[in-house]
Amino acid sequence: MQRIFEIDPWEVVTHKLDKENKRVQESMTSIGNGYMGMRGFFEESYSGDTLQGLYIGGVWFPDKTRVGWWKNGYPKYFGKAINAVNFIKTNVLINSEPIDLASDSISGFKLQLDMRRSILSREFIVEKGDAKLKVSINRFVSAAQKELFVDAYQFENEGSTPFKLTVNTQIDADVQNEDANYGERFWKVLDKSQSNTKGHVVAITKENQFGTPRFIVGNEMVNKTDLTAEKTDELELAVQNQFSKELVPSDTAYFEKRVVVITSRDYDDQASLIKAMHELAAKIADEKLADLQAAHTHVWAQRWKKSDVEIDGDAAAQQGIRFNLYQLFSTYYGEDDRLNIGPKGFTGEKYGGATYWDTEAFAVPMYLGVTDSTVTRNLLMYRYKQLDGAYVNAKEQGLKGALYPMVTFNGIECHNEWEITFEEIHRNGDIAFAIYNYTRYTGDKSYVLNEGSKVLTEISRFWADRVHYSQRKDQYMIHGVTGPDEYQNNINNNWYTNYLAQWTLKYTLEILDEVSSEQAVQLNVSNEEKKQWKEIINKMYLPEDKKLGIFVQDDGFLDKDLKLVSELPADQLPINQHWSWDKILRSPYIKQGDVLQGIWDFIDEFTPEQKKANFDFYEPLTVHESSLSASIHSILAADLHYEDKAVEMYERTSRLDLDNYNNDTADGLHITSMTGSWLAIVQGFAGMRVRNNQLHFDPFLPKKWEGYRFRINFRGRIIQVAVDHVGTRITLVSGEPLTIDVKGQNVQLDSETVTA
Repeated sequence: MQRIFEIDPWEVVTHKLDKENKRVQESMTSIGNGYMGMRGFFEESYSGDTLQGLYIGGVWFPDKTRVGWWKNGYPKYFGKAINAVNFIKTNVLINSEPIDLASDSISGFKLQLDMRRSILSREFIVEKGDAKLKVSINRFVSAAQKELFVDAYQFENEGSTPFKLTVNTQIDADVQNEDANYGERFWKVLDKSQSNTKGHVVAITKENQFGTPRFIVGNEMVNKTDLTAEKTDELELAVQNQFSKELVPSDTAYFEKRVVVITSRDYDDQASLIKAMHELAAKIADEKLADLQAAHTHVWAQRWKKSDVEIDGDAAAQQGIRFNLYQLFSTYYGEDDRLNIGPKGFTGEKYGGATYWDTEAFAVPMYLGVTDSTVTRNLLMYRYKQLDGAYVNAKEQGLKGALYPMVTFNGIECHNEWEITFEEIHRNGDIAFAIYNYTRYTGDKSYVLNEGSKVLTEISRFWADRVHYSQRKDQYMIHGVTGPDEYQNNINNNWYTNYLAQWTLKYTLEILDEVSSEQAVQLNVSNEEKKQWKEIINKMYLPEDKKLGIFVQDDGFLDKDLKLVSELPADQLPINQHWSWDKILRSPYIKQGDVLQGIWDFIDEFTPEQKKANFDFYEPLTVHESSLSASIHSILAADLHYEDKAVEMYERTSRLDLDNYNNDTADGLHITSMTGSWLAIVQGFAGMRVRNNQLHFDPFLPKKWEGYRFRINFRGRIIQVAVDHVGTRITLVSGEPLTIDVKGQNVQLDSETVTA
């Protein structure tokens, strides 16, 4: 495998401008602060292949759903995250000729993402004629001041002749999405102005026919430099400042661009938005670059102190886990409960930048361990606040209760593939499971007994209406669904979906017995409803093959031609890039864990024999062509003491993007699946479980490693786990003493380190 970045424990770094893999380089060097973010595309114009991508959390556009024929229940629009006004645009010119790294002669190239400090750096030497210029650039989006972007340049004349250095910097609203229809633009300029050293653009998203909110975004730049300001022309869709200087040999210059980005998500009207934009721009203009950078890096230092995972003896594995944690925290750190975790985050257009079930199934268990519990609670509040949209989705299908969307920005379903949008309904159960997961891990029942009980009740009402009764079998069934394995569409009785529906009804009834009388009145669940739910629970059909000892993924699955993945020619993998969709649907090959997803969710509910039989049957049929697949298989393999398989799957999930496993990193990173590397270490190698309100560990050390260490937050305590060839050491870093289980033995954690 050819790696386009070097192995380094704290950096993503390359000394080669790889023009063939430029988009992969851009994806890999994406930065963000939860509020906004960007791909690692160059500030200056680049005539080669590139994908400009600047995104602001919660800012999106509803694009008309286009299908060959319309059916009742189809989403009316497809939501997409749109490219923001380009506020980083800066061209550097030598003797009035703009530099272009796609065509110019360059040397000394270095591209470096410092994950410890969250700073993206680039340097190179460019030659034009007799002129030779060294350029160094540092950029960051501040973790301390969410609206702030900073770009800092250093220039040096490394040649023997003088030349004129010019910097032209802009805020440009003439942008589009690559997936836009016919070059469609999404921004209309409302207000702009420029002086010699600063300027601003206020733009609004174009009109739409669906009544969804339009977004106003204000961008104001303040430039600081030792170059001389020049008067520039007014542009129709942009503002610009230009600076120049005659640079003699060995002479240097600097240029700083500071931009504040303000959106109507936080302000009631355009006037108050503009006022806030000017005030913040004035404030940051007076601050020193070193102070702005120090405040930013301090926030990141605190995050790493809580969450860093250290691996000894395997630099590639170390880089993988840190890269994934870095990109997750760049996308979401829980400050805004109106936001969620998009599968691509701020790194690309694919998937529309919206919210998927990945958050509840994969992100929640990790965020519970590495952040304060309020971060995960905000993810749960996000869903609660979108209940109205979930009612609409269920009603569109003629069903009661709430159907949470497969893809959304506002709670309304906005994805136009029927087999995914309205068949992959297991996500309703995944959202219910996330409530349970939060409650089990934190011990905090304040959410589940209030907002959470409302969510559970409405999901249960949906399940009770979506099932149907089979008179022939005297059982309840769910037909016409797609499970987590999206390579089997429109099937009947997906085991995972049926199991989650049954479990959700059962869990909701348990919670209803605990809610206050006032909450019970609001929920208004009748005895008749409860009786119906209990009957469904008792008679839910769960396909099983007792001879094989497995849960059957769906009716008819065992009738397929069950050839193993190992029998496929290597040149046909990945099958989603070589086979027709028809051939994939008829095959037995599994995109990602399906039955095994359910066994992971409820890992303590199944016997070792059940786990082994199902893993041994399904994993050899799994092509792992979903980014979500490897981590689940790693954890289950570790649980079964299949160490080699556990490590193999960890390596795949930890370096999925770093090594471009599925040949699709150019589109953007797989943000939500990045949780998998943490889960594989903590739940897999370290065997962490929460059982009956007690924390359990059963660690092992992979043969390839010398040791590993991580910290978790558990019920107000910070606990460090260290595993090496000597054994396991668990330390209570802060918080009250507690009793935990290590390898089946109860131990008291207090101020002393426990060795096992």
